[in-house]
Amino acid sequence: MTYCVGILLDEGVVLASDSRTNAGIDRVSTFRKMFVFEKPGERFFCLVTAGNLSLTQGVISLLGEWLNNENPEQDLFAVGSMFGAARIVGNALREIHKTDGGYLQQHEVDFSASFILAGQIKDGQLRLYLVYDAGNFIEAMGVTTYFQIGEVKYGKPILDRVIQRDTSLSDASKCALISFDSTMRSNVSVGPPLDLLIYRRNALKTGFTVRLEDHDPYLKAIRDGWGAAILKAFHDVSAGSGWTF
Repeated sequence: MTYCVGILLDEGVVLASDSRTNAGIDRVSTFRKMFVFEKPGERFFCLVTAGNLSLTQGVISLLGEWLNNENPEQDLFAVGSMFGAARIVGNALREIHKTDGGYLQQHEVDFSASFILAGQIKDGQLRLYLVYDAGNFIEAMGVTTYFQIGEVKYGKPILDRVIQRDTSLSDASKCALISFDSTMRSNVSVGPPLDLLIYRRNALKTGFTVRLEDHDPYLKAIRDGWGAAILKAFHDVSAGSGWTF
């Protein structure tokens, strides 16, 4: 299992992913699940992935092979819109499913995969998409400010309470890491290193990126500070009922 989140804000977008893969209690490995395709000054795309590792790696490799073929239905560097870019990711996923899905199903191997795509093309708007296993997708718009994939339930409450479109990039990054801390505390199949990327709207190039190991001082501060704050809030809340036990 894995956990990834993408948050769309007025200032830009924050994306984060873990890097743990689990094929059994004695087969735990680390693989990157965040990938960037960009032409600085012209276009920027970032993908985070969840699901069967061979499928997600196959999709990323196929997207790389399609680059610079100048076919706007395949090439992220030729496509004219973010909608078209999401279609390319979905089509790549369908191609890999077509090649490998049947064999994986025969061997009773999970063959699901999903992606969060964030990006911007020059003179266009910054967009955030969730690409489903079937290759179809939805866009974050209106009151929808973030997407999650993978082990989503533990990290969702803090995102729902904090994230708004006008939340700052720094606060959203902190919120994303707290979301990961909550998930990692409750599910051992999600774990560091964590990859965090911050893209500022209209920059058209990768912004701040960092990989946080388990012993990273900032990650430890998030873990300790959030745990202490929750415990204090719990004790500060009045029961309000007058019950005695």
